[in-house]
Amino acid sequence: MYNIRGQKVKTLFDGTAEKGLHRLVWNGRDGSGRSVASGIYLIHLESAGKSSIRKAMLMK
Repeated sequence: MYNIRGQKVKTLFDGTAEKGLHRLVWNGRDGSGRSVASGIYLIHLESAGKSSIRKAMLMK
């Protein structure tokens, strides 16, 4: 997960998962456990050799 400036905020998942629907819940904290500001964050997804970027909005 990255902030709008492109700085890495946190890794939500790093590994492999079975086929199917999966859900991750982010608690609004960075990799060091500090609370992050409200705003737009970018999630980089990779699966089966394909990658995509998704937006997430954190509102407090």
